[in-house]
Amino acid sequence: ITGKVRASYAHIFEAHSMNEDAPKKYSVSVIIPKSDTQMIETIEKAIDQAKEDSKAKWNGKVPSNLKTPLRDGDTDREDDPNYENAYFINATSQTQPGIVDQNKIRLTEPGTIVSGDYIRASINFYGYNVNGNKGIAAGLNNIQLVEKGEALSGASKAEDDFDEVESDDDIL
Repeated sequence: ITGKVRASYAHIFEAHSMNEDAPKKYSVSVIIPKSDTQMIETIEKAIDQAKEDSKAKWNGKVPSNLKTPLRDGDTDREDDPNYENAYFINATSQTQPGIVDQNKIRLTEPGTIVSGDYIRASINFYGYNVNGNKGIAAGLNNIQLVEKGEALSGASKAEDDFDEVESDDDIL
């Protein structure tokens, strides 16, 4: 279970696919500040454990070119300021994650958690060996909303775009 992280590319209320051929999944990218060294260390230990637990999938040894889910935002998302000075993990699931608020009350309305909000996430790490690709993946289990954040969508809010209109004379 992570500490407070920022949600990005949050597809947690409806499954999503990046292309038509791929199966739809629930997913979120969790952005972890590099300053949170304790959480990074905990995640690295969990990934190392998944490597040990998955050796049987890789003929008894950990491959040297193994892909891991903890990625550096400064290099892998260098054009996105939201990933600056942070690591990130893309976690996915075939089934919808359980989603609760700070008081553990279940959230079911789409939009109650959006990209930019601060969450805690329950994630499991597991090994895979698919079509010659070998690595550790992050499974998304559950999400808890910790705090609302500024949306990362880049879209403006309607109430910020418009002035109040009292008559047709106000519209130009």
